[in-house]
Amino acid sequence: MDISSRASAYLKAYDEQLRARPMPGRTAERIGPLLRTVSNGHGQGFLTYRDLGGLEGAELDAFIERQRDFFTRVGREVEWKYHGYDLPADLPERLAAAGFEPRERETVFVGESGELAGAKAAPDGVRLREAAGRDDLERIRELEETVWDADHGWLPGMLERDLAGPGDPCAVVIAEADGQVVCAAWARFHEGTDFASLWGGSTLKEWRGRGIYRAMVSYRAELAVARGFHLVQVDASDASRPILARLGLEAITTTTPYVWVPPTL
Repeated sequence: MDISSRASAYLKAYDEQLRARPMPGRTAERIGPLLRTVSNGHGQGFLTYRDLGGLEGAELDAFIERQRDFFTRVGREVEWKYHGYDLPADLPERLAAAGFEPRERETVFVGESGELAGAKAAPDGVRLREAAGRDDLERIRELEETVWDADHGWLPGMLERDLAGPGDPCAVVIAEADGQVVCAAWARFHEGTDFASLWGGSTLKEWRGRGIYRAMVSYRAELAVARGFHLVQVDASDASRPILARLGLEAITTTTPYVWVPPTL
């Protein structure tokens, strides 16, 4: 990826501050160069790292297989978070050979929270606010299940734990129109770093294309500024990429989830 000098600086900060950072509400264990994270519930595990410390060849294959076998024993799906600049170059092929399946590739964007804050207002008839209790979180679940046609019964509990802590603070934002939740998103504020990360942003089909997602990005950037975080980071789908680019965020790399699902699940 050909990136600007600004994006290069963002990538350096992302690499140093966010990669292999423990996730809130989960148990993390250092295994060689890798951080192995298990949800304190029934959710997905994660395998993250800043780099693999030179592992390659048969040694790397055995290392990958040990992580796969661990999650098979505990009966959990796991995601190996692969970045486009990770070494060795044949890592994706080695993950696939061990049974990890690639999911949709995303683009990592970073931008200045101060430049994004207040840049886009919600469209007429739409109100943005922070979620206020379990009832709002259940309404978010209903939204997500409508958008994705998949069970999200786990989501209110996860967001409730993230809001309560411990770990990096979290804020959940909803967009309402005529009493209906039409979009929901959240932000995590990574203490000891320059970054707030932005998540979610699912919008009901009939409300897309009206600027709600852009307004949600801007609103969460305001929250980041108020808390002293001057960078925001987003893992963006292909649908979100052009919106974030128009807002002025910089694409710094790609990331692909490689997922292992134990045969017993």
